[in-house]
Amino acid sequence: MAGDPMRRSGAGQTRRRGAALEEAILRAATDELAESGYAGLTMDKVAARAGTNKNAIYRRWPNRLTLGIAAYRRLATTTPPPDTGDLRGDVLELLRQANRYWSSSSGAILRELLAAAGGASELLAQLQGQSGDAAAAPWLTVLGRAVARGEASPEALHPRVATVAIVLLRNEFVMRGAPTAPDDVLVEIVDEVYLPLVRRRGPVPA
Repeated sequence: MAGDPMRRSGAGQTRRRGAALEEAILRAATDELAESGYAGLTMDKVAARAGTNKNAIYRRWPNRLTLGIAAYRRLATTTPPPDTGDLRGDVLELLRQANRYWSSSSGAILRELLAAAGGASELLAQLQGQSGDAAAAPWLTVLGRAVARGEASPEALHPRVATVAIVLLRNEFVMRGAPTAPDDVLVEIVDEVYLPLVRRRGPVPA
């Protein structure tokens, strides 16, 4: 029908517009990213998989990196913060989860995207879960529980304090040049740095 918004094009394909086309492109980009990583992600491959042309992609995402970040955000999953009933157990589990993730296929994609983004703060901010409020949320949750149990000082409930352990772990990745760290390093971060910090934290001087 002439008035049908989903008009038919050659070879019996449907010409999609708006949200339907955007969803098809993102789904195709996500599949490509999962199969080939960021290094193998190309506008040509995404266009072919989505059954559209590159111009339709560029109108929505100006370059491969912005498309890769949008696709990665669909791949990324979140898990509830651990609740072992003990601050040490919770923090160790959060670090072990991060250790496993960064050495996984999804973690490899994230590392590629972070490297490609460089110092572009606007793009880095789009990688939610790796920086900002989203990254601090699970740490503040487990630390808040610990404060309620009397295991930590209330003054420790600050994002910079709460996330010290994961910052130190990421520093290990950089120093070692590998996306994983030995478990004894995680234990050392918790026992020698994190727990003493949050237990002895005093009020900030006026």
